[in-house]
Amino acid sequence: MTKELSYTIEEVSQLLKVSKLTLYDLVKKGELPVFRVGRQMRVDAKDLDHYIKKHKTKQNLLHSPAVVGIPKNDIPDSYNIVISGQDLVLDILGKHIEKDSPFKSLRSFTGSLNSLISMYHGEGDIVSLHLFDGDTGEYNLPYIKKIMVGYPVILINLLSRKAGLYVKKGNPKRLTSWADLNRGDVKLVNRERGSGARILLDEQLRISGISSKEINGYEYEETNHLSVASAVSTGMADVGVGIEKAAKIVGIDFVPLITERYDLIIVKSPKTEGLITTVKQILSSQQFKSEITSLGDYDISHTGKIIYETF
Repeated sequence: MTKELSYTIEEVSQLLKVSKLTLYDLVKKGELPVFRVGRQMRVDAKDLDHYIKKHKTKQNLLHSPAVVGIPKNDIPDSYNIVISGQDLVLDILGKHIEKDSPFKSLRSFTGSLNSLISMYHGEGDIVSLHLFDGDTGEYNLPYIKKIMVGYPVILINLLSRKAGLYVKKGNPKRLTSWADLNRGDVKLVNRERGSGARILLDEQLRISGISSKEINGYEYEETNHLSVASAVSTGMADVGVGIEKAAKIVGIDFVPLITERYDLIIVKSPKTEGLITTVKQILSSQQFKSEITSLGDYDISHTGKIIYETF
């Protein structure tokens, strides 16, 4: 077989200097062909070259407007949707969406804040959020009200989960609070800017009056919960911030510090009416809730509850 060059979505993002959600938007519209290797999408180099040549002298489509206002008669019966976020529960949601509706789901693993900003620019269909606001102690709503100005949206609870500190087995450094991160004998592994875990850490440091410059390892970043947990497990760092599930998968200890509300936001438009109905039905179904419960470490007592809605 002839060796062909291909790129991951992240590599294409770096090459074109656009966000990954922009690329997922192009994929779902059928403008950029992809193929799958397991869960990973890849772009053939020839297809990328073709896309670039095709749009060199045409209007830039990388920042297409949101679908709000599309006449109902122009809405297709089936289209791809992008679900943004990292929790494995989103994979289960995508499976149910494909089973119970004509929609086909694509997964983006971009952090909460970056995904929300991309949604404001018309990219992404379902964004998962766990954004802590230190001034109010509230999750998600303060950010939605500041960022999604002018958009009618619906915010639905997916689940609640514990967030806190990843520590080595036995917690040898005896870390029990956010303030312990300021100790000179402790090295942190951080998440990337725009992720919910990074915002949680930054807000807690701000509340505690701790400068990030005082944190050993603050600039050492990984891009997902499992990578942070693995860095702690292998001794690259003493502590990281994330969710309980990843700690159990990797086999390290976890110090719970906060219960975070993990919600889904969808922009309301004629095109998304069917999607919103489908998501509501899935989240309220006993089958979906049973699958989440079987994973452990998740609270589904408010799953499917409408947290916020604008009209």
